[in-house]
Amino acid sequence: MMRWFRALLPKEERFFDLFARHSQAVQQGALALQGMLRGGEETPVFCQRVNQFENDADNITREVLTAVRRTFITPFDRGDIKNLITAMDDAIDQMQQTAKAVVLFEVRTFEPPMREMGTLIVDCSNLVSRALPLLQAIGNNVSMLTAITEELTKLEGRVDDLHDIGLKELFLKHRHASVMDFIVGVEIYDHLEKVADRFDDVANEINSIVIEQV
Repeated sequence: MMRWFRALLPKEERFFDLFARHSQAVQQGALALQGMLRGGEETPVFCQRVNQFENDADNITREVLTAVRRTFITPFDRGDIKNLITAMDDAIDQMQQTAKAVVLFEVRTFEPPMREMGTLIVDCSNLVSRALPLLQAIGNNVSMLTAITEELTKLEGRVDDLHDIGLKELFLKHRHASVMDFIVGVEIYDHLEKVADRFDDVANEINSIVIEQV
């Protein structure tokens, strides 16, 4: 009787497949952001790529939120699923905000700390991509998930340091020159720092899921 009843329940949606697809879009967005920060005449091309992958991620986020509403049995708490996919989506949204600022102010050259921040953002996206499949068997992967989230937090801290270093260098470079160049540089640094902050939010959501499930 119970087997028959379970057969009538809505099938569990492929949440982990959707998470994987979203993380791939985030990774591609991070790589495009890194390409953008190399500067040069190809900068607008990379900005457009960031926008493209952000749109892809938005579509997948909507799929996940729809699946949460329609699925009777989910792999873990519905609120945790929503919070995780939202935090992931916020990361690539912030990448898009960075690209928008670059397009708006027609920036073609970027400071070394900005480029280093871009590299660390790629590292963050790779760590998230590694962590998500481990959530399918949390009990067996607690130590690995903990190590990954700790590394994400460390990377976020390194990005914060680069943000502060970059602002200081920017001030020294432009204090007797272009105020507008200083303002634009600050804008880009702040957006890049927020990308790393959003990845730290992803780490916190993963930790929350691990704590609840173990």
